[in-house]
Amino acid sequence: MLNTGDTAWVLAAAALVMLMTPGLAFFYSGMVRSNSVLNMLMMNFICLAVVGVLWVLFGYSWSFGNDAVGGLLGDNAFAGLGQTIGHFVGVAVTGPPAVPWPGSDALPATVFVMFQLMFAVLTPALISGAIPDRVRFWSWTLFVALWATIVYFPVAHWVFSLDGFTSPDFHGGWIANTLKAEDFAGGTAVHINAGAAALALAIVLGRRTGWPRESPRPHNLPFVLLGASLLWFGWYGFNAGSALSAADLAGLAFTNTTVAACAAVLGWLLVEQVRDSKPTALGAASGAVAGLVAITPGCAFVTPLGGVLIGLASGVVCALAVGLKYRFGFDDSLDVVGVHLVGGIIGTLLIGLLGTRTVNPAALGEDGLLYGGGFTQLGRQAAAAGAVMVYSFALALVIGLVIKKTIGFRIDEKAEIAGIDEQEHAQLGYDYSSMGGLITGGLRSQGQRGSSSAMRIKGSWAKPSCTQPMLARISRLAPRAVRASIRGHSRSSIGIPAITNTGDSAASAITTRSTPAAAL
Repeated sequence: MLNTGDTAWVLAAAALVMLMTPGLAFFYSGMVRSNSVLNMLMMNFICLAVVGVLWVLFGYSWSFGNDAVGGLLGDNAFAGLGQTIGHFVGVAVTGPPAVPWPGSDALPATVFVMFQLMFAVLTPALISGAIPDRVRFWSWTLFVALWATIVYFPVAHWVFSLDGFTSPDFHGGWIANTLKAEDFAGGTAVHINAGAAALALAIVLGRRTGWPRESPRPHNLPFVLLGASLLWFGWYGFNAGSALSAADLAGLAFTNTTVAACAAVLGWLLVEQVRDSKPTALGAASGAVAGLVAITPGCAFVTPLGGVLIGLASGVVCALAVGLKYRFGFDDSLDVVGVHLVGGIIGTLLIGLLGTRTVNPAALGEDGLLYGGGFTQLGRQAAAAGAVMVYSFALALVIGLVIKKTIGFRIDEKAEIAGIDEQEHAQLGYDYSSMGGLITGGLRSQGQRGSSSAMRIKGSWAKPSCTQPMLARISRLAPRAVRASIRGHSRSSIGIPAITNTGDSAASAITTRSTPAAAL
């Protein structure tokens, strides 16, 4: 029988998970340079469009159709979303009283289809954080389509497709049903999967120009915190929604999601305090995401105390793991490997220690080591994590190399230095020329006080009457320099920047002819 309350909750959860992709876009775009912000937003946004179409055509069927190849891939039973409209998903109840499939808490199949689509969209979007500033947009779009088809849809079948759920006689994937590794909401299928692919692409594309000698600072930390907050909010749909019911299990997942994120923030900030003597806003946001990643596979298999331990462990370990890219020389620009791959592995393995059937009697696996279950479940968890990691890394490496050798994957160095936004999208995220009136007024008022009203840009002198073309040039050369001059004027400083460099690093080359402008 249809359960309307559960249906409403899963619909709401699907919307929450959808919100995670724009949340991720803001989280990532705040960490890149100001002239790369549009490209990062677009790399995430295009995942909605591409994966959404593929999901209807064959993605859902390959993920949740009847097993066609030894637990590796679903068939085409649901291609084009056939046999979903007017149909249900659920499980038979053995009783007493016995209720035949789809059971007493059935969901409309289309609701489940849309809920799972949002996971499929988010997973390739996560990869984009490893390769900002340097990727051709259409090459990235092709990668998303190929990777979702060859990697994500099969792995979703391995992990999420349970026997007898989408149809009473259908069989699911090998990790969930044969190996019996536990992954409630996507620690393997989403985070380890995306993290391994991110490592592969970082290797294929190589380092950003100047890295690690030059490592651009985040251009907009409020964006980072906004994105992290949206991710945290959406994660309740991600984890608690995976219960597919508005009942105790959803409440447990909701609780563990909260406490793990809280503990991870504290763990990350403590590492920063000990290592760097200062806790940072970026560290707090990253710690929250690390905790959310780690609790994802086990949110319905551990107690709230276990959730705290998982969060604390992930906050500490991921804060240390983000430094691995400097030791091994791969430019994982926004720490997808350090947070999602490492966090996903931590959460997946700790189920083998902290998992207990007392909180979820319907779990397919065994109790963890600390609850008397021995090493059995720990071994299963390690096997699942290793299989997904190796498969995703290998296939992402191959796909990346094929794109690189055919249509090309990376923009040229000149465009990368100047900023990828204008190169790939013919737009800028910030139009500083609209501030011309403010700057001109400031320059003129300074001139009235007897100060020079001229500005020198790369050796040439410009009068305030030339403001508009001058500002257009400034906005291309050094957005931070413009901000410095505005900020300096508002604080009654009268220094005028002489710009001697380009790009985000231009701020370090600003000198003043009078009283210095405010520091950036």
